[in-house]
Amino acid sequence: MRNQFDTQLNTLHVELIKMGALCEESIAAAMKSILEGDGAMAERAAGAEREIDRKERDIEALCMKLLLQQQPVARDLRAISSALRMISDMERIGDQAADIAEISGFLAGCALTSRVHLKEMAVEAIQMVTDSVDAFVKSDLALARDVMRHDDAVDGLFQQVKDEVIALIVEDNHNGECCIDLMMIAKYLERIGDHAVNIAEWVEYSITGARKQEREDSIL
Repeated sequence: MRNQFDTQLNTLHVELIKMGALCEESIAAAMKSILEGDGAMAERAAGAEREIDRKERDIEALCMKLLLQQQPVARDLRAISSALRMISDMERIGDQAADIAEISGFLAGCALTSRVHLKEMAVEAIQMVTDSVDAFVKSDLALARDVMRHDDAVDGLFQQVKDEVIALIVEDNHNGECCIDLMMIAKYLERIGDHAVNIAEWVEYSITGARKQEREDSIL
């Protein structure tokens, strides 16, 4: 029974890696559609988002199978319940990447995308998603906590983009509509970073039995 459980748990890890890779693909494609005006990339992001939805359903079914058929012990139970929470965050990441791609249609002719730090923000957010999933698969608590700390970098870039957008509007108030779209993209990227932090916190729970907020509450 344990061998069968370990095989299915390994399958869960593989499927989570695939879902994480789809999240990375969707963000990268969405940002390429924004930065390069590539409509095909917007479609690719939308396609990846649909694949992420299907993957969420598949992983949810696998987790339920593990719970109902294998009677996991405490740590295994935490891993499975954490995976169920993680795929919810990854599904939201896919949604937000698709939302970014949708904005690309409104930015045609806007020459301001290269004047704000959206590309840098996207790189940081993608890395956080990658590392959070890797932390779960490898049971790497240090990597999970590094993802949590790295959220400060994304938040800092978000503030920088806000400052840059304000400067662009002051420079020319005709930039207003384009700048609103740029701020929406930055906000979606900031939320993606938040979801990566949520994933990392569930990794911490799967390993230690406590999430960050619970540890802080116990200290207080």
